[in-house]
Amino acid sequence: MSLDLDALCPRLAGAPLFAPLSLAIAPGTVASVMGPSGVGKSTLIDAIAGHLAPAFTLTGSVTLNGADILARPAESRRVGVVFQDAVLFPHLSVGDNLAFGLSRAVKGRAARRATVEAALEQAGLSGFAARDPASLSGGQRARAALMRSLLADPAALLLDEPFSRLDTALRDEIRAFTFARIRARAIPALMVSHDPADAAAARGPTIRLIPIGDIT
Repeated sequence: MSLDLDALCPRLAGAPLFAPLSLAIAPGTVASVMGPSGVGKSTLIDAIAGHLAPAFTLTGSVTLNGADILARPAESRRVGVVFQDAVLFPHLSVGDNLAFGLSRAVKGRAARRATVEAALEQAGLSGFAARDPASLSGGQRARAALMRSLLADPAALLLDEPFSRLDTALRDEIRAFTFARIRARAIPALMVSHDPADAAAARGPTIRLIPIGDIT
C-alpha cells in the first residue's frame, strides 16, 4: 500500500504556501519532508490527515493504495498522525490510552486486552497498563503514543517533528524504535522535520519544501 502526493499545495487566501509537492512513498518507507519553521510542514500534515483549517484550500491529490482520499473525512482516511508532543490522555491509564486507539476489528474484551498487552511488551512497557501516564519518562511516553497510533491499524502514518521534544540522548533510541515499527508494519510514512539527522536515520527519499517566495 503506497502513499502518493501529486502536485499537492495548500493555499491561504489563494496564495500557495510552498511549491507543489509530488512524492511517492512505498510500503515500509519513511519519506522526509524538510524545511524551516513556518514554511508549512505542519499544514502539509493537516492536509493529508484531513484536519486542514477552513481558511486553507488545497490543490493536487493524495492517493493511498490508488484511491484518492482527499474527499473523505479524516476518520475514513486510515491515516495516523504522531505529533511533536507524545500526548496521552491524562485521565486514562497507559493501557486505556492504547485501547482507545485500538482498531474496531479487534473484538471482545479479552482480545482487546491481549492486543494492548502485546503492544506494551513491544514498546518495552510490560506491566505498565495500569500506570498513570504522568509517571512515564519522555521516551516511554513517545513509545506509548506511537503504539497507540499503530493499534488503530493505519494504512499510512504521518510524523510531525516527532523527535524534536526529546532529549538528545533519547532521540536515536526513539527514532530507531519508530522506524523499525513502520518497516515491520509495511506501511508508508511521511515525516516532516527541520533536523537533517531525522532524514538520515529514516533512510528514505528526502524532499525540501520550497517557500513560494524562493521560487525563481
